[in-house]
Amino acid sequence: MATGPHLILFYDYVPDIVERRAPHREAHLARVGELTGDGRIVMAGAIGDPPTGAVIVFAGVGADDVEAFAEADPYVLNGLVIGHRVVPWNVVASA
Repeated sequence: MATGPHLILFYDYVPDIVERRAPHREAHLARVGELTGDGRIVMAGAIGDPPTGAVIVFAGVGADDVEAFAEADPYVLNGLVIGHRVVPWNVVASA
């Protein structure tokens, strides 16, 4: 992963995300995969066990781009995300 400015999109999930995500999971992962393929998303994944949310790390995009991603995400559109926030992250070291 490159150092420098990144934006992190934090999602807060509904409590029953595991039961409700199945019909939307493939479309959600395809959307993440599309932006991963072109380098705009550098890593992504659920947090917690069971999941309570997710973290998606963006590089080379603006906050408006991240918000647009969230607004069109099938998880958001279908009420699986109950809150989200975009936070700048200045990476100073990576493996």
